[in-house]
Amino acid sequence: MPKPERKLEWIVWSILAAVVLVIAGVYVSQRGGPQLKMLRHLPDFTLTNQFDQAVSLSSLRGDVWLANIIFTRCPGPCARMTKQFSEIQAALPKDKAVKLVTLTADPGYDTPSVLKAYAERTEADSSRWHFLTGPKEEVYRVALEGLMLAVQEKTPTDQESADDLFIHSTLFVLVDKRGNVRSFYESTDEGLNQRILGDVKQLLRER
Repeated sequence: MPKPERKLEWIVWSILAAVVLVIAGVYVSQRGGPQLKMLRHLPDFTLTNQFDQAVSLSSLRGDVWLANIIFTRCPGPCARMTKQFSEIQAALPKDKAVKLVTLTADPGYDTPSVLKAYAERTEADSSRWHFLTGPKEEVYRVALEGLMLAVQEKTPTDQESADDLFIHSTLFVLVDKRGNVRSFYESTDEGLNQRILGDVKQLLRER
């Protein structure tokens, strides 16, 4: 029987390969036309936000939402990714049903109270931006099997510092009102925010 760590590693690498292919397909399809295709339907889930409130796929139904995965002790790209979400938050139309959803790669440490303090430091709009935690198995299931956001805990020998705890995706994922994944974005792409805002407007027009 393969060790759980080895099995998770294979899952992460498989997801990374699949996402690369999906992003390539999205890019090619969008060059040929403006419509965002339905890429996959998310499995149901229930996690807990920074106010210790349940957030589920069904509670997000009717909203267009953008997702990512970070952790509050992250010494790497998380600060940049959160800043990008803050910029997108500021540019979103105030009267539209659009949410931001941030999963934690570190649910054992990132409790609702820790996420609430982090959200306050980033001036997150509490009515629009969910920071989600929960049992590690469930958070990772949503990330890996649903949103296709790779995440894996590092072994002590692979850690470069005390806070270098996880490998996680730097992608953003756009989900429509019905819980369908419609686009993936590499968060380092130039001009990304405007592209996301344009895609959000397209999904808001859908019924």
